Amino acid sequence: MNDTNLTTTTEAASATEAMEAAEAAERLIAEFRALPADSDRKREIITELDANAQALPFLVSVVADPGEYDLARVESATVLRLWPPADPALRHEAGRALLSALRDPEEDLVRQYAAMSLAPYTADPVVATVLDTTARADEDPLVRDSARFSIEEAHRLQETGAGGP
Repeated sequence: MNDTNLTTTTEAASATEAMEAAEAAERLIAEFRALPADSDRKREIITELDANAQALPFLVSVVADPGEYDLARVESATVLRLWPPADPALRHEAGRALLSALRDPEEDLVRQYAAMSLAPYTADPVVATVLDTTARADEDPLVRDSARFSIEEAHRLQETGAGGP
């Protein structure tokens, strides 16, 4: 087998994996949307979508939706922290969705996870400013601590070059 055949085989395998990931994401997202608002299965579905790049736009929408199940929003924030989008436009949208969740006055747990998940998005000056202000002045001490954690994590990501674009 020559190098050309190996490359073609590898590309075909990658394409098949991407198609399977997209189909899995579509199936799980459809199931998520069909569930009652407060179903804990929603949280489980978000966990199943972990590391599935095809699901990132959906996860951004879950985080941004104040009417969505709070534990699904928490799981989505966590996934966005661990697997930030590589696409600059989606990455910007994810950072802004997390900021929106951070401002949600009704959901302290969502606010804590949103603050904790902002580290990969601090290249956006608005995210960096809000995170800094939150770390210093938020009324909830757990949200302040989460913002401080995120700032420290952002520095580590920058030092190691793992922060992405």
